[in-house]
Amino acid sequence: MATNGSSRYDAVIVGGGHNGLVAAAYLARAGYRVLVLERLARTGGAAVSAAAFPGVDARLSRYSYLVSLLPAKVVRELGLRLELRRRRISSYSPAVRDGKPTGLLVDAGDPGRTGESFRALTGSDREWRAWREFYGTTGRVAERVFPTLTEPLPSRAELRRRIGDGAAWTDLFERPLGETVERTFTDDLVRGVVLTDALIGTFTHAHDPALRQNRCFLYHVIGNGTGDWDVPVGGMGAVTDALAAAALAAGAEIRTGHEVTAIAGDGRGEAEVSYRHADGEATVAARRVLVNAAPATLARLLGTAPEPAPEGAQLKVNMVLRRLPRLRDPGADPRDAFAGTFHIAEGYRQLETAYAEAAAGRMPSAPPSEIYCHTLTDPSILGPEAVRQGLQTLTLFGLHMPARLFGDPAAKERALAASLAQLDAVLAEPIADCLAVDADGRPCVEARTPPELERELGLPGGHIFHRDLAFPFLPEEPGGTGEGTAAERWGVATARPDVLLCGAGAVRGGGVSGIPGHNAAQAALEDLANPAR
Repeated sequence: MATNGSSRYDAVIVGGGHNGLVAAAYLARAGYRVLVLERLARTGGAAVSAAAFPGVDARLSRYSYLVSLLPAKVVRELGLRLELRRRRISSYSPAVRDGKPTGLLVDAGDPGRTGESFRALTGSDREWRAWREFYGTTGRVAERVFPTLTEPLPSRAELRRRIGDGAAWTDLFERPLGETVERTFTDDLVRGVVLTDALIGTFTHAHDPALRQNRCFLYHVIGNGTGDWDVPVGGMGAVTDALAAAALAAGAEIRTGHEVTAIAGDGRGEAEVSYRHADGEATVAARRVLVNAAPATLARLLGTAPEPAPEGAQLKVNMVLRRLPRLRDPGADPRDAFAGTFHIAEGYRQLETAYAEAAAGRMPSAPPSEIYCHTLTDPSILGPEAVRQGLQTLTLFGLHMPARLFGDPAAKERALAASLAQLDAVLAEPIADCLAVDADGRPCVEARTPPELERELGLPGGHIFHRDLAFPFLPEEPGGTGEGTAAERWGVATARPDVLLCGAGAVRGGGVSGIPGHNAAQAALEDLANPAR
């Protein structure tokens, strides 16, 4: 074990989440000496699999659960042994029309079936035509924007020229998304299905003048140039296991159970990284420090003033079922409905009402959420006995559940009960009747609130993106030339030139993508190759 001043590295990476592992793999493959220090007993951060229920052989993606933004370029360059499986069903959204249960099914593999579902729900082809035109536009934007995420940041003007569509630029980058949604679609449910991609992990509303909803929406529709959200075969733990294996194979050192406590130095020489572990405390020196933690955490490590505290706004619920529940909609097959994203209480007006209630400090009366069943696409997360029993998993991600609502110890149970009640409202049987039980006879359901995510994962305020997302272009500064340090050009700069941000709080961060890890590694490689820097 290192003692004070006895070890020097080209790069020390603070945090062994997926972005830190990506950075470690790139730097080690380039021949540099790399050390990863992880506070927890395992790598992976929020991208892990866990056997959450005693006696139930199911490894759930406990926190993050789907993959869209991980570039095929990163998978290829790092030689990752990883399978991402496409979901045939994009989404199902239950509804009631003329007093009868129905729903909207979006089948990614059968446009004709999707068109029929739109017509049955809305009574015409109007919304289906608008849907195809709208997502045709976002698809073209995705094809042009996504490749830039693993390149030095373009300027705003450069990105606009690359997109080459002035109307799309205005709709996505300049005007609140609610204006576009309301102009494009007339059906409340269709509007809500579109808007949800602007709210996942972001506490905001359709007409936010700060455009937080637009930034969130953009990252949800551009993944790998298609916007598809894929299931990681083997669960999210398979993603970070593959990354850890790549980093180790390249020669990186990974130490778990090692918590970084401070980063010292003046930014001109080697940085000193202090950490504690089971046997005491130590310090190592590094030419570059890459921080795979939130900017608020970095400020604490540097001893500087933090930016305003972020606030997460989601309820994550994991369940194991004996069987999938039946739906009120007689035309819906549960194996279709739960295979994609199952929207609950996510009509446009419902989403806006829930936001207003939560912003006022009240638990939403009809909490919106979305669910999907991992095991319908990938049963490999189940053991043989669980497969024989026909078990299925459900993941629920609740929106508009900000940390401010969870000061009361009973708030978590109220939030869970209210969210499951909204699910029950569209089922033909209570979800409780379908839950499996663990070895102790308890129902297989667990929930995580923003304060719990802060305690367990170090996410400030439970914010899954570490802070508000940023548009993927260079910040505009009066008189700026667009030139700068490698870290600035790659969107990973901090107040110190020897410390780079490689986590979700970087520009082009958020989600399971590895993009900040890739970009911080590229900036570090530029610096390390130049002894003058």
